[in-house]
Amino acid sequence: MGPSHIQCRCIHPRRMSIQLAHKLGLRDYFALAFGTMIGSGWLVLMDDWLGRGGPLGVMLGFTIGALVLLPVGYVYGEWVKRMPEAVGEATYTAQVFPPILSYFTGWMMFLAYFIVGPWEAVAVGKVAAYLFPAVNSMELYRVGDHPVYLPRLVLGIAMIVFLGVLNYRGIRGSASFQKMATTTVLALVASVAAVSAAHGSSANFRPAFQGAPIVSIFLVLQIVPYFLTGFESVPKAAEEAKADFPPQNFFCAIVLALLTGAGFYVAAAAAVSLSAPWQSLAGKSFVTALAFGQAMGTQWPVRVVLAAAMIGLLQCFNGNFVAASRMIFSFGRSGAAAARFGAVHSRFQTPYVAVIGISVATLIAVLLGDALLVPVTEVGSMASATGWFAASLSLFLLEKRPGVRGMAGFAAVISLLLVLMKIIPAFPGHFSRAEWIALAIWIALGWILHVARPSTAKAT
Repeated sequence: MGPSHIQCRCIHPRRMSIQLAHKLGLRDYFALAFGTMIGSGWLVLMDDWLGRGGPLGVMLGFTIGALVLLPVGYVYGEWVKRMPEAVGEATYTAQVFPPILSYFTGWMMFLAYFIVGPWEAVAVGKVAAYLFPAVNSMELYRVGDHPVYLPRLVLGIAMIVFLGVLNYRGIRGSASFQKMATTTVLALVASVAAVSAAHGSSANFRPAFQGAPIVSIFLVLQIVPYFLTGFESVPKAAEEAKADFPPQNFFCAIVLALLTGAGFYVAAAAAVSLSAPWQSLAGKSFVTALAFGQAMGTQWPVRVVLAAAMIGLLQCFNGNFVAASRMIFSFGRSGAAAARFGAVHSRFQTPYVAVIGISVATLIAVLLGDALLVPVTEVGSMASATGWFAASLSLFLLEKRPGVRGMAGFAAVISLLLVLMKIIPAFPGHFSRAEWIALAIWIALGWILHVARPSTAKAT
């Protein structure tokens, strides 16, 4: 089965009359993938990471996670060479599996991208409230034990509207914003982390693990898929590459983003742990900024880190917004969802209906407030690993070249292990009841969207 045969199965010719813009280069794809990974987790959840594994557990967990995901990155590099269109896991698996199975594979991966939007829109309020405590006022309602405040909700909504408009009007503006944000975050965090760590002490690093070393690393490794999700966003925007873009550069962007993203998290954990006794930071807000401030005895590092986090929020949201909108666009164009999601704007050359759909859905989800933050990390990790497993297994079954097939098989095994460690009760850190409920709700929503599409789409 050759690449030309694959292409004709995923895109209907009459849906290609207006094409997406061809504007992206290597730096754009790197910024998209890196920005999709790096948001505010390193600031908002560092205490949770250290509580899972301790400093060395976090560093080894992310390092091992990145290394074992390199074969998965290779799989996506192979897929994008075969199918250089705005498609994803649903189309990859459709080459070898029944349509309903391929659809739900894509739907699970879509969750990993989509849910980042409301997550970051909620997190922006947490960051703002640290700087301006008055933001935590005017409580509107509660979701469980979590209050939802009007000023924080307004900030989140403004963020969603800004990025929705940016992506509606064209990929070039979105890509330029992504490159600027990526450069700024890397520069700010690297400079502050280096200075703060130099003022710290290696004694703060002890104990190196939270508990037994293997368990500590394992508990961190469980959440790595969620925080490294983003390297596979590159193929989602492959159709928007410049005309002279070499196909092998897609894989280059994937590897660069994966290694740089993991390195960023490792460096952040190391700098925090050197800056202050990490066990004293448990349960405190924004421990990354707090540790840097303690190490230097001044507040300016805190402000710089929070500024970097605000930019990181926007870049992560934007990167995942691009990936999520291209996925729902591919659903509409292939007939897996309503065909209107596959529409392209005649002037801006963007999947504008998909962009509007993602914006509206994110606005609804952000109403849940802080209740999103913990379950999203767990369910998102499993959803990402599910998509990686399906893409890898599909290439393994389809590919005839022994070397590529072997790499795809290894990637499938790694991805499957990452899925199993979240759903099998024997593993520490497995899904709780709340997370199973959240997963069931998402699957039900996917089923409703699938069966509600017009009959003409069902016949496509």
